Amino acid sequence: MDVLDRRLVAALQVNPRAAWGEIGRAVGEHERTVARRLQRLIAEGAIRVTAIYDDLRSGHGRPVHLHVQVRPGTSRQVAEALSDRPDTRSVYSLTGAADLGCELVSPSRDRLHDILTAQITKIDGVLQTRTQVVLHTFMTVAEWHAPYLTDQEVAGLRPATVRDCLPDEDGLSPLEREIAELLAADGRIAFTTIAERLDISVPTARRRVASLLDRRLLLLRAEVEPALLGLEVEAKLWLKVRPHGLDMVGQTLAAHPNVRYCAATTGTYSVIVQVAVAHEAALYRFLTGVVGPLDEITDMDVTLITRAYKRGHLHKSGLLTLEKTP
Repeated sequence: MDVLDRRLVAALQVNPRAAWGEIGRAVGEHERTVARRLQRLIAEGAIRVTAIYDDLRSGHGRPVHLHVQVRPGTSRQVAEALSDRPDTRSVYSLTGAADLGCELVSPSRDRLHDILTAQITKIDGVLQTRTQVVLHTFMTVAEWHAPYLTDQEVAGLRPATVRDCLPDEDGLSPLEREIAELLAADGRIAFTTIAERLDISVPTARRRVASLLDRRLLLLRAEVEPALLGLEVEAKLWLKVRPHGLDMVGQTLAAHPNVRYCAATTGTYSVIVQVAVAHEAALYRFLTGVVGPLDEITDMDVTLITRAYKRGHLHKSGLLTLEKTP
């Protein structure tokens, strides 16, 4: 991707359903240029626009992070077995003590117990796992965008909220779940298509989509490999944080433009942070200049993501993003 491609992708990350003309006006490019470039990247599989549940808000499930140690020579087959599970949202190869990292969403606590004790351990090659349950999410990958836009450009792309036309505030209705699944398959699906498939009116489809997004039960996501955006070093930081400083540390790190994900979890390390930067020297500056001054952090472990097999329920083929897991 060239500089303009990266700016356009960043704009799509800010507002994945924005019309090409909206993006063009925000970044100062002609609508035809925006459409041609982004449609090409989508057709090539560099970008996929999808949607994911905010699990804790929607009650869709309980997100956990698994650290998996595998038998030598089995890393790829274990990663693929984990990726084939519909309940895994992301699967990575890592440096460090764990060979693989996996984000998994369990529908219930009882189901989580069965997954951890009877299912994951049966995968050939798995030697040991460690589990961290997400308690609070400060920043999701769906909310991140590549740091190539000005604050004014971002503000021009942010969709307006519609708090005055919301249906039920708690949970998802059956109709909303159907709409959510359509958006998960194609985050840019037209309102007319939603209406036709679900036999509802176009205004109803428009209101329900706006409601899901405004209530943050569903998060739109323009998925693209950070390396394609020039951010070739991706790291996961595991931080030990004094309890009284959890909120401050989480909010501070979540506000940094290179932080893709930040959450408080159970376990020895109480905060997980995912960072994407251009090179190792930039990671060093992040560790010393951003993490280092936070006195509430008492210890840190740094691992690098060497390959992504799955992100946001989407399988990966090298740097390309495939379709949503069935």
